[in-house]
Amino acid sequence: MDALMNFLEVKLVPVARKLDQNRYLTAIRDGFFAVMPLLIVGSIFLLIPYIPIEAYQNFMARKLGENWVNYILIPFSATMNLMTIFVIIGMAKSLGRSFDIDDVTSIVTALVAFFILTPVGELVNDGGAGLPVSNFTATGLFVGILTTIFAIKIFSLIESRGWTIKMPGNVPSNVATSFNALVPELFVILIFTVIRIVFSFTSFNTVQSFVYTILQKPLTHIGGNLAFLIVVVIIQQILWLFGIHGSNVTDGITKPIMFAQTAENAEAFAAGIALPNILNYQFYCNYVCIGGAGATLALVLIILFFAKSQRFKSLGKLSVGAGIFNVNEPVIFGLPIVLNPVMAIPFIIVPLVNILLTYFVMSVGIVPLANGINIQWTTPPIISGLIISGWRGALHQVVLMGIDGLIYYPFFKVVDKLELEKESLEEESL
Repeated sequence: MDALMNFLEVKLVPVARKLDQNRYLTAIRDGFFAVMPLLIVGSIFLLIPYIPIEAYQNFMARKLGENWVNYILIPFSATMNLMTIFVIIGMAKSLGRSFDIDDVTSIVTALVAFFILTPVGELVNDGGAGLPVSNFTATGLFVGILTTIFAIKIFSLIESRGWTIKMPGNVPSNVATSFNALVPELFVILIFTVIRIVFSFTSFNTVQSFVYTILQKPLTHIGGNLAFLIVVVIIQQILWLFGIHGSNVTDGITKPIMFAQTAENAEAFAAGIALPNILNYQFYCNYVCIGGAGATLALVLIILFFAKSQRFKSLGKLSVGAGIFNVNEPVIFGLPIVLNPVMAIPFIIVPLVNILLTYFVMSVGIVPLANGINIQWTTPPIISGLIISGWRGALHQVVLMGIDGLIYYPFFKVVDKLELEKESLEEESL
């Protein structure tokens, strides 16, 4: 085990550190972090119309009319259906800062590039002309991400070459910033206009159609593959074992895929049709990571109730509050799990067991699929299961924690025994 740990530290950790510091992956991650509060609030309004209480349903229908659900779903439409726009704004701000570009300039540059590629003026559902909202939902995420990256990069390249309009020093800074951005933004607009024109002569007609067909659809299919999630989680767990935040490294790649799957489930749930995706972001957060990476809430409870050593008894008391809200740095670094060959074994095995068991019970219909309602990742288990999959989801989380505890228990008893012996030796030496 020590040889394996040494091998992984030499080969994998340097690569992971470079990925974690990559400005583009960091910007993607920041974009999704920025949009999460909006998606969570919007998803709450998706839940409200479907509270299964007949008296409540009748009351709302009397007060707001038979179409009352449409009113309640307005915030959901204004958040989830405009997800790509919000992600672009968050991404552009983060990526622009890494290139020392003004926040507002970065945002408007990315947005104008995206709107140039968006088929403005085409007929929409009501027969009028305008922006097709479907390009702003999760369907347009990959176009939004790629557009932001290239637009900011083009702006930075032009600016770095000095192709800007320099204003005298006595000109106000906001005016100088505007003129400084004029030439780089001209290049961005010209380049993306050419891209739009080129694609109009292809069978795809638009960039959105091309990216969705060639890139997003295949990646979403891969993301819905069980093997893909297993590989991602194994990589994350190994990185955590070396003190690197595993999900931070992989989020830039996996979040666009998982969020697209979650959004598809949310749209299906709102329409009252069958949910299409077993695997999505809520599956990962609320069934795979109960208590945080490695599903360590069960371990924290074991430490709290069964630890013999004084240090671990204290650790259990300190960790349980955070663990309930899926924050597990206290136990990862306090036990520690990091660089601990004994605890590494269950730390990798437990989330894989959770993946396989949850996938099975959902595929056979024992537990309902996660309904696409975005809840904060800090939502405590049982509550989270109840919201996204009903009472069977909550019960399944309890079962998973029991199984996780059975796996963690023998390994923890080994390290607890060693720590107890160490404490005894220290007492004897006093």
